[in-house]
Amino acid sequence: MTFQIPKITYTGRIREVEIGAGPKLVKVGGETCYPFYLFEGEMPNPPRIAFEVWDYEPEEWPEWAVEPFKDVIHDPVAWARKSIDVYGAEMIALLLKSADPNGMDRAVEDVITVVERVSKAIDVPLIVWGSVNDEKDAILLRRVAEVCEGRNVAIAPVVEKNYKPVGAMAIGYSQVVAASSPIDVNLAKQLNILLGNLGVTDEKIIVDPTTGGLGYGLEYTYSVMERDRMAALTQEDLKLQYPIVCNLANEVWKTREARTKEEDDPKLGDEKKRAILMESITAMSLLFAGADILVMRHPDGIALVKDMIRELMG
Repeated sequence: MTFQIPKITYTGRIREVEIGAGPKLVKVGGETCYPFYLFEGEMPNPPRIAFEVWDYEPEEWPEWAVEPFKDVIHDPVAWARKSIDVYGAEMIALLLKSADPNGMDRAVEDVITVVERVSKAIDVPLIVWGSVNDEKDAILLRRVAEVCEGRNVAIAPVVEKNYKPVGAMAIGYSQVVAASSPIDVNLAKQLNILLGNLGVTDEKIIVDPTTGGLGYGLEYTYSVMERDRMAALTQEDLKLQYPIVCNLANEVWKTREARTKEEDDPKLGDEKKRAILMESITAMSLLFAGADILVMRHPDGIALVKDMIRELMG
């Protein structure tokens, strides 16, 4: 008797969301099964990886993270272009780190100038990630929505404290919002409901569950994302049926294991391989939990994960 794999029929479906415009527009979501369970359903759109680009030259990165971009890391536009032209980036995630009031606290209009330059210089979809300061992002992300009119960018992180002003501008300029909540299914659902009540359509919402790195909270993130997907697909929870974005690069590369040289701690082994594998393993774990978009840093790690995606997608 031929063995047949037991199959589950899922009654829910993840919504499709488009990011970007023109021929390189990206669609994410659309799944009718758990991640890569292609024997039970469909994944019409493969997970995507966005190359991380900062709006200023980072000074605290280890040399093995800087190496692939050392000739362009001082210029966000050149950095983004190299990610596309040399490393084949399908998406760019521009992190507005310089706007952080606890850091450089750069003025909003100075940061917006960088956003405009990068937006005009690339032809792939763009994610613009704010300062992660709720008050400043309420101003900053509204301006991002305005200056990126016509580009259908994804604006992040939109949180409960600033969803009204940012969400309103996103509606007005037809941008995608990344609804960000602190690793909690109920809080994620609540924010999605609030955005819907404000008028943000389902086709303009992606979810940021907040991401931990390998050994630094990944298991908690994984669990929440897994429960999110289960509710969306098996319980038909309409307010959780959105694609998921995970901004993991910064979480991984700030850890001791990704920054310590072998000479300082020989038992950790080669620092470059170690850091790249930490990022890759974190990324793959998040994909298995249901991530549709990953924000990653090192081209070698991205290449590893892309190979895995291609293999799993058949």
